[in-house]
Amino acid sequence: MKLRQRLELEHGLTQLDIAPLIDVVFQLLIFFLLTSNFIVQPGIKVNLPKAVTSEVIQERSLVILVTGENLVYLDDRLITIEELRGRLAQVAKNNAPILIKADRGASLGRVVEVWDLCRETGISQINIATNQLSR
Repeated sequence: MKLRQRLELEHGLTQLDIAPLIDVVFQLLIFFLLTSNFIVQPGIKVNLPKAVTSEVIQERSLVILVTGENLVYLDDRLITIEELRGRLAQVAKNNAPILIKADRGASLGRVVEVWDLCRETGISQINIATNQLSR
């Protein structure tokens, strides 16, 4: 009889405590978050000007980037003005919109030169990228 009571007591103590299990899972989660590599896309650093009246553009545009050193990039590739003229002539046939991302330190003359080049080739929809200024 005593044997049976003893077995019942041991059987009642076999419940699994999940608090240590939660601690281990949480530590594994933190470990994998800290050791994982985050994918960082390489790009060109541009400090966009701020504007109150800016709007969000939904269309996929061809991006022309003017850096603070007045270098011109077309889709993240350094390009000369002559090469840009030829590429824009091809884009004008598709009537695709253009997005000009000009650094705050870029010369206004270079930005206007790129803008005029776009208009010269027949592109009618030209946008300038800005950061939205909160009111």
